[in-house]
Amino acid sequence: MEKKLRMTPEQVLEQTVKAVRYARSLAEDVEFSAEDASRSEMDFLARVCEAAIREGARTINIPDTVGYATPEQFGAFIKTLREKVPNSDQAIWSVHCHDDLGMAVANSLAGVRIGGARQVECTINGLGERAGNCSLEEVVMACRTRRDYFQLEVGIDTTQIVPASRLVSRTTGFVVQPNKAIVGANAFAHASGIHQDGVLKARDTYEIMRAEDVGWSANKIVLGKLSGRNAFKQRLQELGITLGTEGELLAAFARFKDLADRKSEIFDEDILALVGDESLAPVKEHYGLVSLSQRSETGEQPSAEVIFTADGKEVTGTSTGNGPVDASLKAIESRVASGAEMVLYSVNAISGNTESQGEVTVRLQKDGRIVNGVGADPDIVVASAKAYINALNKLHSGAGAVKAQGEGV
Repeated sequence: MEKKLRMTPEQVLEQTVKAVRYARSLAEDVEFSAEDASRSEMDFLARVCEAAIREGARTINIPDTVGYATPEQFGAFIKTLREKVPNSDQAIWSVHCHDDLGMAVANSLAGVRIGGARQVECTINGLGERAGNCSLEEVVMACRTRRDYFQLEVGIDTTQIVPASRLVSRTTGFVVQPNKAIVGANAFAHASGIHQDGVLKARDTYEIMRAEDVGWSANKIVLGKLSGRNAFKQRLQELGITLGTEGELLAAFARFKDLADRKSEIFDEDILALVGDESLAPVKEHYGLVSLSQRSETGEQPSAEVIFTADGKEVTGTSTGNGPVDASLKAIESRVASGAEMVLYSVNAISGNTESQGEVTVRLQKDGRIVNGVGADPDIVVASAKAYINALNKLHSGAGAVKAQGEGV
């Protein structure tokens, strides 16, 4: 209040009343958030929350803005605050925790179990400012798995957790670490022989939840180049993927067969990348990759030649770079001259071996607009070129803009 807002406590209280009153004149459902609430003086915070509720705020959000709280302390803080606010029963109490000390989920759950909060502000994969926010999937599955302790329902279709996690990861370019709870690739993998033996005899020996319950596929049949269209379509259905038209299905199957000719085993992650590739869309794109060749040798500067279409006409770009990827993207840019700044380049191996497809995310920024491009291919250089061209198409069409957002508390 003193250093950022340059306001006295009474001025903050006055502005709270004015802001909530104004918001309430425009909408019925108003949420009030008290930034850095977990480090605030309790009695003053209670006065502010009471005033916000009195003016019509239906939700009172208590953020741990810098991730400073600890679970027992934060749960007790929420409980005491609610007891100090005379009209607390007229609003839903919410918690918004950051993960700077790795306790966002624990603090949020303590706010629910001890403090009586009934809204948790969280994000898929725990994405967020600095070290991230409270992870949605961990809160949901903690409440579901430990119904005996939390004694509440969350109303979430948990089978969509893993598909949602993959979608967010692919869209943002932030890879989910393999040991991430619930949605990490190793979350349900048992490497220890003793553990494997126990799971084979009785799953609940070492599994407190079923992989299928959060959206992991139970079907371990691996598709390959001899697999037919019906098998491919069936796997899409099992993964919860619906393609709008027969043409889209045929396009996806053609890409599947092309990949199967280069890769002996096709995993679910490969299929998700195939159908997630925006080049499947029937909409005509301004730029399209035709071919790429690059040369890289120890002691020599890598070079690349990329042939691509621009508004239906083939153009050829050549360049050198610090590596084959750098050379290839510079070759494209040499002819496009977009002037865009690359703010993110991210690579994710879709499955766990050297045959794996590489999934690349490229984020470009120009004139205040930010777009993500995604490309997948067993050749990581080709995947990079696809991603770059995908991003250029979005810049050209004006689609796919990502708006930078702050914490919002």
